Amino acid sequence: MKVLTFGEIMLRLKAPGQERLLQSPAFEVTFGGGEANVAVSLANYGMDAAFLSILPENTIADTCVRELRSFGVDTGNIVRRPGRMGIYFLEAGANQLPSKVVYDRAYSAIAMAKPGDIDFNAAFSGVDWFHITGITPAISESAMELSLQSVQEAKRRGITVSCDLNYRKNLWKYGKEAAEIMRELAKYVDIAIANEEDVQKALGIDAAVDVQKGELDREKYRLLSEKVLAAYPEMRMIAITLRESNSADWNGWAACLNDREQFLVSRKYEMRDIVDRVGGGDSFAGGLIYGLNHYKDHAEALEFAVAASCLKHSILGDYNRVGVQDVEKLISGDGTGRVQR
Repeated sequence: MKVLTFGEIMLRLKAPGQERLLQSPAFEVTFGGGEANVAVSLANYGMDAAFLSILPENTIADTCVRELRSFGVDTGNIVRRPGRMGIYFLEAGANQLPSKVVYDRAYSAIAMAKPGDIDFNAAFSGVDWFHITGITPAISESAMELSLQSVQEAKRRGITVSCDLNYRKNLWKYGKEAAEIMRELAKYVDIAIANEEDVQKALGIDAAVDVQKGELDREKYRLLSEKVLAAYPEMRMIAITLRESNSADWNGWAACLNDREQFLVSRKYEMRDIVDRVGGGDSFAGGLIYGLNHYKDHAEALEFAVAASCLKHSILGDYNRVGVQDVEKLISGDGTGRVQR
């Protein structure tokens, strides 16, 4: 089973610790991006994972590619083009102060890419599963065209397509509404992943829930998932993450999944000392892809995804640096955090 993910990986510049941006003249420098994060998770679980993107021809991008390779991610089809590398600045929140992300992605190599810049015959060679998000089509109009082309090419080849809807209001700046594009892209999706805001803003489907409230009504999520599946008859299932946000440090975390035969709700985890929630949704997507391909039923797959993303909230950086054994240990009930000797 080979999984290919497609999107933009960026330079991540984080204020030290929980300082505000430029409170001190320093940044913690790493890399990150939704689709790359999924590829790293899958590689850590022992899957054959590849990442497709367009990067500039400079030493920063070279370093990024080397880092992905160090995790075992196949980078052989990454295209190098003129432009720059996208950047995002991160300020980690605490207590009632939320985390803050500032994007600097204009004129990145992938933002300026256009259909024809990627050889999909080569990129999809041997691929069984293709993963994309709603972030890439938000970057620019040409990146949107590439995104639509990618899912169409994947479906033409009989490849399973998963998509994390990932609505990012600060990215849709080129004159198109998110729902206008994502409703078309969703026609080619087999497995959708979202939260309640993604469904409302990316697909234009009323969730009938208040995304600002911490307490979540499971029955409303059943109805929401049914609305999405009714709107997209070719979609096989949708998973929706359920985050109860008490503060920046304390979240309840669970998820539900509707596969047209059953509506499943996972165990809920209380995360009271969150280290880094960026990449939490990506770690859920990576866990779900792994789970759907390695466990006998969808309930087990859902539990793996939720446990994997729970662990990610304790790890600094975009990547979820855990293996299958770590996740299965949490699922089995070992979540005390006791020192292992």
